Amino acid sequence: MSDSVSSILSQIRSYQNQLGTRALEPVQNPGAIDFGQSAVVKAPSFGETLQNAIQGVNTTQKEAGALAQAFELGDPRADLARVMVAAQQSQVAFRATVEVRNRLVQAYQDVMNMPL
Repeated sequence: MSDSVSSILSQIRSYQNQLGTRALEPVQNPGAIDFGQSAVVKAPSFGETLQNAIQGVNTTQKEAGALAQAFELGDPRADLARVMVAAQQSQVAFRATVEVRNRLVQAYQDVMNMPL
């Protein structure tokens, strides 16, 4: 069970690295103020991280759809290679999201089936 949880966390961290955000990092001293900076930076919650990952997949799919539509309408900036690459990127992102969801569900089921 711990392997599946570790795998899920590593996948979420890789999503965050792709999106350029920091998350699931432990806050060293929550509530402490660093006077060298103007604001305290907190790590986003698990829900925020998951929401950002899903929004990233949604954005990728919308961009791929818009590029495909531009190609169909004859836009010279939308060549076939770019359309195919965008479609593949959105497909891979969606599959990765579904896999993370499946592993989260499996980890949840493993925890719920643990004997007391």
